Amino acid sequence: MTSYPLLDVRVTTPRLELRGATDDLLDELADLVRAGKTAAEPAPYDDPISLYEPDPDERVAKWMRAIWRGRGRVEPEAWRLYFAVVVDGRAVGMQDLCGVNFSTLGTVTSFSWLADDQRRRGLGREMRAAILHLAFDGLGAKEAGSDAFVDNHGSNSISRALGYEPNGSDWATRLGEPGLLNRWRLTRDVWEQRRRDDIVLHNVEVCQKYLPLS
Repeated sequence: MTSYPLLDVRVTTPRLELRGATDDLLDELADLVRAGKTAAEPAPYDDPISLYEPDPDERVAKWMRAIWRGRGRVEPEAWRLYFAVVVDGRAVGMQDLCGVNFSTLGTVTSFSWLADDQRRRGLGREMRAAILHLAFDGLGAKEAGSDAFVDNHGSNSISRALGYEPNGSDWATRLGEPGLLNRWRLTRDVWEQRRRDDIVLHNVEVCQKYLPLS
């Protein structure tokens, strides 16, 4: 999508590809959102989030509007890159990278979801490894954070396996009910010790021009 170069950024691994979430890819993913394939038990997302909307068509509409708004916010204190997770040529989820006061602190967080029929195959860990490679190797991040409800064993296990260290806890709501979060922290030094040589970044140089990285 040459009219907006940030959507041409890609990350490839032996198992999957992260592609900038163009509107065409969002159309593919919308079928999964409409079908409720983003849901999980226990509920994984904190409020507010469009994926909890009960009406399928309204859920898709709210979800797309949120992504369009997020694309348009590119500021030193906050920016977000949206990627479709593509496996065997099919979009099966999303993996986002969020800059948090990046130009000052060099910190990022991430957010992801994966269609329910693609889980428990190791793809969640591969997605996170790919986005961390973009953050640390491509953008020069100093630290990555993550959080997950304490009963979200999949996300917490991925953080632990990729070298994140516990960084306290916090409270949030999901579906209006309070829930305890685990917070995680991954430093650049720890990531360097585990960095992979089979993850490839494509067109990442455009980030230097279009994101406030320094």
